[in-house]
Amino acid sequence: MALSPAFSQARPGPAESAPWTPRGLFTVVFLGIAAGLQMADLGLQAVSLSAIQKSFGVGDTALGALQGLAGILIASALAIPLARLADRYSRKQVLLCLIAISSALMGLSAIAHTFPLFFIGRSAAGITEFAMVPLVYSMIPDLAPERNRVAANLGFAALMAAGASGGFYFSGAILSTAEALFAWHAEPWRKAFLLLGTAGLPLLPLGALTADPVRHLGADDRAAQGSLLVFLRLHWRTVGLFVGTAGCLITAVQALNQLIALSLERRFDASPGDIGHAMGLIVLITSVGCLPVAGLLDRTLARRVCQAARPLIMGLSVIIAIPALLLLTSMRTLDQALIAVGLFLFMTCTANALVPTMLQDLAPASLRARCFALWSFVVSLFGAAGPLLAGMLSDRVFDKHLLSAVAAVALPALTVSAACALRSVLRTLRERRLAAESPA
Repeated sequence: MALSPAFSQARPGPAESAPWTPRGLFTVVFLGIAAGLQMADLGLQAVSLSAIQKSFGVGDTALGALQGLAGILIASALAIPLARLADRYSRKQVLLCLIAISSALMGLSAIAHTFPLFFIGRSAAGITEFAMVPLVYSMIPDLAPERNRVAANLGFAALMAAGASGGFYFSGAILSTAEALFAWHAEPWRKAFLLLGTAGLPLLPLGALTADPVRHLGADDRAAQGSLLVFLRLHWRTVGLFVGTAGCLITAVQALNQLIALSLERRFDASPGDIGHAMGLIVLITSVGCLPVAGLLDRTLARRVCQAARPLIMGLSVIIAIPALLLLTSMRTLDQALIAVGLFLFMTCTANALVPTMLQDLAPASLRARCFALWSFVVSLFGAAGPLLAGMLSDRVFDKHLLSAVAAVALPALTVSAACALRSVLRTLRERRLAAESPA
């Protein structure tokens, strides 16, 4: 599939007055479904960790590395050059390539017979998943009317969340279906990965029907001169506070999200299928349910504090998530623990819901995919630390009490995240006040 340069398609000015087109709406829905299917394998992997650990005979530290380094850090690092392709060439063609490669790698990782090979396979599959999200968020401002951009971002996030939750909720069904379909003599989790890989193939002909939107360039594109370094130099303070907020938040979220199934399985002696079913519902309800709440809060607070509204929502949500995490560590039954998990995920999802819109506001169109890819990588440095540190603490400090290790990593991270968010609010309000006091 040849890639053709797309700069000739760039048009000046924002898509302020352009109405929705049926093809544009279909494209946003397709992007959400494609990303959701790719995220489903992460949920399946989280539920299958005990089986994977048994197959390869590795410790908690190795599992933490799998969930952090392979699943996040390596993938997002190598997604940056792929995002450069998306900024320079046809984003539709890059998208179809990513879907095809992701489906193939998802299936190939199922046949790895050693943990290092499995680790490499999962890293390679994650690269395409992390490259797709920056590409999508670079396309949405050129597909959706400006007045509907927040709704389009939240709608895409809802579809992606539905896919991620499906990996948890339908993990038992996926495992049993794969076992029935494939006569190949292997562990059920291997067959399940192979099944998810084949499920992505029908997306390719559907993807051919999507739009390849033109880029709407503005003044920020000319100021940045197509250079990511120039852009970062112009906005380093804002970017630094954002990374502190989102990065530390993702450390806490990934420490819990990637290891929660195994943590609850050990703590309450529950079956992976039961936990996967419950976590699927929790992930879906919290990820989708937070979106209208975040949209309403954004619209309400923006009337009072303007640009400070979004970091304020992030900071307050993180503060509320801290007692939810403390409750989780003290619960005595599985049902009580799942309620605490749901509250924690709802607040952290609310904190993250408006992040893509914030980055779209900041990033010029000619650099948008690279900005999102770089953001994913920097935040992933923090995210990879979450499960990795929790796994190490479980092995060396907490005597396999994984839930205590998760809390030991997440609590300090949440505290720093809230502090960075509130400092960003104060800085934004101060700049607004100085602008109002300065002479015209």
